[in-house]
Amino acid sequence: MKCVLDTNILVSAFLWQGIPARLIQHASRNEIQLFTSHALLDELAEVLRRKKLVKTVENTGFSADQLVSHYRRLAYRVTTRQITRRISRDPDDDQVLACALAAKADLIVSGDRDLLALKSFREIPIVTAAEAVRVLSGQ
Repeated sequence: MKCVLDTNILVSAFLWQGIPARLIQHASRNEIQLFTSHALLDELAEVLRRKKLVKTVENTGFSADQLVSHYRRLAYRVTTRQITRRISRDPDDDQVLACALAAKADLIVSGDRDLLALKSFREIPIVTAAEAVRVLSGQ
C-alpha cells in the first residue's frame, strides 16, 4: 500500500508516538510504502525547527535534521506537479495532494480538518491515522 503522510502526522509520530508512529513502524517493516516530495520534506524540517517544538524534539534524543534524514531514508521521494487550481484553503495541503497524485497513492493520511473534509482526492481516500491503521490491519 502506498501512503502519503501529512506533516502533522509525521510530527505526531516522531514527537509523541501513539497511533501515527504505528504507520512509521509499518513502513520500517516494509508493510507499506511511504511517499514524500521536496516540498513536504522542507515543510517537515521547518515545523520540527519551530521554537515551540525545540524541547520536544530534544526529548526524542535526535535533532530536527536527524528526524528529517530518518524520514528521507524511509520514504520514496517523488517529483510533483503543481495542482492547477487550488483545492484546499491552505496551499500546503495542496502539496500533500500533489504528492499523492505523483505517487499514485492508495491513501492520504492527515489530521488536518480541511483535508479530511475532502474525504478523497481523485479517488484517493483521505483518512486519519487511526483509520489508516485499521485499513492496514484489515479491520
